[in-house]
Amino acid sequence: MSQDRPSDAPDTSEELPAIEFASPGRFSIHNPEEISKDLAQVEPAPFVLGEHLSLERFSEANAARAHALALVQQARLELCLYSPDGEPWLYNHSALRDACQRFLLQSPKARLRILLGDSQRMIRHGHVLLQLCRKFTSQTDIRLRHPEYPDSGDAYLLVDQRAYLRRPEIDSYAGYAWYHEPAKGRQRANLFEQHWNTSQFDPNLRSLPL
Repeated sequence: MSQDRPSDAPDTSEELPAIEFASPGRFSIHNPEEISKDLAQVEPAPFVLGEHLSLERFSEANAARAHALALVQQARLELCLYSPDGEPWLYNHSALRDACQRFLLQSPKARLRILLGDSQRMIRHGHVLLQLCRKFTSQTDIRLRHPEYPDSGDAYLLVDQRAYLRRPEIDSYAGYAWYHEPAKGRQRANLFEQHWNTSQFDPNLRSLPL
């Protein structure tokens, strides 16, 4: 029997356009934002914690990253970060992640605390520090500043209560770093504790994304 197509049947020899199909069970997967290749090449500032006594001022992003990385690499006991949103331009890069991880692995007593003004940017786009907090749960803590508690209006990274990086205005790259200033470091530590003691827990910061 002939298998020829009837003369009045539609011609299906040409490829039909693809039909878009979206499964009702589809869900998005949250992935951390890609780390910039430029930020992957950050080099630490050449100053020694506990020995360099001069105040180091900076006004550019690259210099701020260099000081932050140098301070984290030399931390021994505690890192305290007070930040409006995690400042991805300053802290969300692989060199900083690796330095923090080495810090946490070097001693079970090493501790990282992060106090944020707002967590949405970290949660929505991902952040290397958020990854570390979810990995090293017994040595890290991350919280939200209480909205009714007075904000200091700045951003800073405190290291071992004796060295710190501070940006007085969060909308500017400019700031300064002390590598050995125990008196001012303790003052900064007391200020951090005041904010920490009134801070709030955000379950979204600890929950693992799908």
